[in-house]
Amino acid sequence: MKVRFWGTRGSLATPGRDTIRYGGNTSCVEIRGDDGSLLVLDAGTGIRPLGDSIERGLERVDILLTHLHMDHIQGLGFFEPLFWPDLEVHLWGPSSTTQDLHARLTRYLSPPLFPVRLLDLPCALTLHDVVSTPHFRAGPFDVEAGLICHPGPTVGYRITGDGVTVAYMPDNEPYLGVTIDSVEPEWIPGVALAHEADLLIHDAQFSHEEYPRYVGWGHSSIEHTLAFAQTAGVKHLVPFHHDPSHTDATLDRIYEEVGKRHDLPFEVTPATEGPIFEVTRSR
Repeated sequence: MKVRFWGTRGSLATPGRDTIRYGGNTSCVEIRGDDGSLLVLDAGTGIRPLGDSIERGLERVDILLTHLHMDHIQGLGFFEPLFWPDLEVHLWGPSSTTQDLHARLTRYLSPPLFPVRLLDLPCALTLHDVVSTPHFRAGPFDVEAGLICHPGPTVGYRITGDGVTVAYMPDNEPYLGVTIDSVEPEWIPGVALAHEADLLIHDAQFSHEEYPRYVGWGHSSIEHTLAFAQTAGVKHLVPFHHDPSHTDATLDRIYEEVGKRHDLPFEVTPATEGPIFEVTRSR
């Protein structure tokens, strides 16, 4: 299984700031199976260049949305493969207590916010409500979804294929209202989805010093993300959903300090746009 990052930010990076290596697009991750199958995690602005990289001839793509905040869906209408009549597209995401996924998405993919309506897309499109289907198959991938801690209906995903597991939780505040040592593991939002994952992609928007100003926003401090990964017993952590105001220099400093403070039993690689992770059991 190969994992590539096309968008790593929680919001578009501040124009004119030094954000070249870590990237400036919003959340979007590509997963490729060994057989070439394509799974897309979230549809932030990073999904546009991802779409440009796909060659015609692909028969199916599955897009898994964690939630419908704008930074996770704002690139969807610019994903060129949606306009290919010969492509089968499965779009998965959470419903609300009053509306299904279709009703929620059409609030964005319709005038005046977007000129093309969801039902007018020429691809063979199928929508799936994941809250009512917590376990499902997305092409060759076995997927488990579960609610996590973020404002509005939000899910995390556990994707298994080619003998490895990737967990994806770009927006999660697992220690909201509690201290790290005061909560049993089974009560930590998302920890079951991440259990012994070969690769965990998890929200780490705030530094330890910043987090107290943003409690309840639905995002993690980096220290909380490290504790979450250690509790889950993951093999490799990719901190994700960087704060838009954090420059390359800021993120380099933060993770250099993290490396000095912690002796961790897993690898830590902050997400940057472009690199491809080859996820294998040997990692």
